[in-house]
Amino acid sequence: MGETQIRPMRVEDVPAAERASAVTFFEGDRLSRRVSEPEVQPRSAAVGKQWIDRMSYLVETDPGGCWAAMDGDDMVGFAISQNREQVWYLATYGVLPQHQGRGLGRQLMDAVLAHADGRPGLFSSTVHPGATRRYRLAGFLLYPQMRMVGSVDRSTLPTVSGLSEGDENDIEWMDRLDVSRRGAGHGPDHEYMIRRMRLVVSRQSGRQGYVFIDEDLGQAKLLAAQDPQTASSLLWEALASSSGPTLINCITTANHWAIDVGLAARLDIGQEGYLALRGMTEPTPYLASGHFL
Repeated sequence: MGETQIRPMRVEDVPAAERASAVTFFEGDRLSRRVSEPEVQPRSAAVGKQWIDRMSYLVETDPGGCWAAMDGDDMVGFAISQNREQVWYLATYGVLPQHQGRGLGRQLMDAVLAHADGRPGLFSSTVHPGATRRYRLAGFLLYPQMRMVGSVDRSTLPTVSGLSEGDENDIEWMDRLDVSRRGAGHGPDHEYMIRRMRLVVSRQSGRQGYVFIDEDLGQAKLLAAQDPQTASSLLWEALASSSGPTLINCITTANHWAIDVGLAARLDIGQEGYLALRGMTEPTPYLASGHFL
């Protein structure tokens, strides 16, 4: 092993970070897989390309929150975080399995938390014991998350009204809604997601809400609303776009309205990791994005 160094990440580092991420999370998912669950599959080239695109955007947007652990010329750890107004979020974080236990994870976490500068924060966490211990010691509360998986029983799809296709003109009120749910707007993240996913909104007074839908997967990727009924309608719209197995994830106990929708659609419920929060309460009605929170 060469000399280990924690340094700021650059855009040209992102492909190496993706390779380290693919190995790290594959191994973590393999070790935490339950017997009843399908075999864990390596990250596909298409998903890897999306990861590089997404993380390159984050490094360009707020580079001070993005750090790499280098062993000589090799990237062995990574942490990508962002400040959005008065909220900080951690988009991704990990250390290659063979380099864990050397204190690199702690050093990376120290670097991104220094960038947070005391802001309230949130991120989606795996169940890795070492990582969750580190998060709790850093002052984060760990809220168990659930997921719903399966193919939608299309006979259960309700007639949904009051929704429209969204665009850039909706960002201003969406950010105001984000402030009421999570303490800060998503700002440039909304612009990034609009260019890559379908945006569906409810603009009705007192019933505002939005959902980003990955149409290739038929999945809701980020959802916020003023009330559970609007949130449910938006989630049903996302489920209606699915054509095969789908997923609703990042469901905390404060968002049981999403469990009710998933059960009505004949999806199966399971557990997945934690939503880690510091200085804030569980957002609701809200389904976080794994990377944009």
